[in-house]
Order: sequence, then structure tokens, then C-alpha cells
Amino acid sequence: MERLPCSCIKIYMIDMILYANHIEEFTVVDSTLYQLFGLEGKCALVTGATGGLGLHCARLLARAGADVVIAGRNLDRLQELAMNMPGIVRAVALDVTDADSVRGALDSMAEDDLVPDIVLNNAGISVTRPALEQTEADFDAVIGTNLRGAWLVATECARRMVNAHKQGVIINTASILGERVAGAVAPYAISKAGVVQATKALALELARYGIRVNALLPGYIVTELNRAFLLSEAGERLRQRIPSRRFGELNDLDAPLLLLAGDGGRHITGATLAVDGGHLVSGL
Repeated sequence: MERLPCSCIKIYMIDMILYANHIEEFTVVDSTLYQLFGLEGKCALVTGATGGLGLHCARLLARAGADVVIAGRNLDRLQELAMNMPGIVRAVALDVTDADSVRGALDSMAEDDLVPDIVLNNAGISVTRPALEQTEADFDAVIGTNLRGAWLVATECARRMVNAHKQGVIINTASILGERVAGAVAPYAISKAGVVQATKALALELARYGIRVNALLPGYIVTELNRAFLLSEAGERLRQRIPSRRFGELNDLDAPLLLLAGDGGRHITGATLAVDGGHLVSGL
């Protein structure tokens, strides 16, 4: 067998050393990233998880390692989803407008020794019509779900965390309409402005317990419910008013959510993170 010259052997050994160092660097980076954004050993509760943004985020948290409990009013739908989603450990019936329902859902989780470390307060509704055509029932339904419901879930989960001596994080799904307004959705904008302020108020009071409270402010995100509108002529006019000239996709929320949910965001509380392609800073 032909022997390699010494010079070739030296080059080969150097290459192997560089390759080994390269692998070690990536291992260190992967480990660091996992510590920052991995959710292994965490229990996450996601409300409004039967579809759209809530379902997408539940799947993301599960992929990041969390044991996820999905919650909403349609228990049959949730149980069907849970059977087909790795990482989803429970489905619970929860009506955010009903304090007894909120407590009952958390009691049900407690039976399995589950106290949430992460809460994604995502349940929400809207009624689209001009303000003078909105009824008292419309206003009460939107405020009751989006603001009162978010408050009930956040405060009850915080009580459970404190009683269990757990640090945790509450992430409220607000909206860019919590800081700006649009026509025909007045109760919705009012409710989301309230969610923004509730986020800050709770962040102040819960910090002493090691509980962080932040809000995501999505802009126009394409979902199955709004896809037809956003692809229409009216949707195109809306897109032209966004500085980035694009609507968001559900996966645009992935990194912001993992930042707020994981240890990478351990010094972030009381923050409102807009994910909107610059819509909030568009010119008036």
C-alpha cells in the first residue's frame, strides 16, 4: 500500500482537528440555543386553540418541548386535535368569559399535577360593523371575551403559579389595533387596548413572584378565516399601506413567541412586541 507523504498526513490531521472544533462549536451553539428557546419540562396552556393562531402556537410550543394543554369551548374538536398532535398532553373545556369554567379547567389540570409554566392567552372574537350599529350585546361579547376573559385566565393562572411556588410567563395575544384604530371594529380595538394595559399592570405586580407578563401584537396575519379577504382587491389596498408590503404568515410569530416563552426572554416583562411588518410605524 502506498504511504502518504508526511506533509499530506499533517494536512489531513489539521483538517480533522478543524472539523472536530467545527462540530464542537455547533454543539455549543445548539446547546445555547436550546437553553434560550427550548421548553423541555415546561407545561403550557393555550386558550383559543381550536384553530388559526392558537392551534399554530400550540403546535410550536409542543415542538419546542413543552407539554401543551389546549383549551377552548369545543372540547370534541380539541380532543380530536390532541390525539393527532405529539406533545399535546391534555385538552380541556374552557370558556374564558366564565370564571367558574376557568377555575374548573385549571382544577382539571391540577388532577394530573399540571400547573402551567407558560400561558398563551389567545381566545378572542370580533364583531365587524360601524360603531353606531354595534349593539350592547356586541360590545359586551367582545369586551367579555377579549379583555375580561384574558384577565380571568391570567390572574387565575398567576394564583396557581404563586401557590405552587412556580415562576412562569403569561403571554397575551393583543393586536396592533391595541395601539392604532381601524373602522368598523371599535369594540375589538378598545378590548385590545385594554389587553395592552392589563399586560403592563400585571407585569408590574407579578414581577415579585418571578412571573413575566408580555403581549404579542400581531398585524394582519394570513389564516384560513381571513385569506379570502386579504387576497381580495380590498386586501390588496390594505397590503399597500404596510411598509413591508406583505401580510404576515403564522410562522412569522414563531421566533417572537419562543423568545417570550423561553429563558431567552427572562429579562423581558411588561413588553408589547409588534409582529406587523412595520404597520404600526406607517405614516399617517
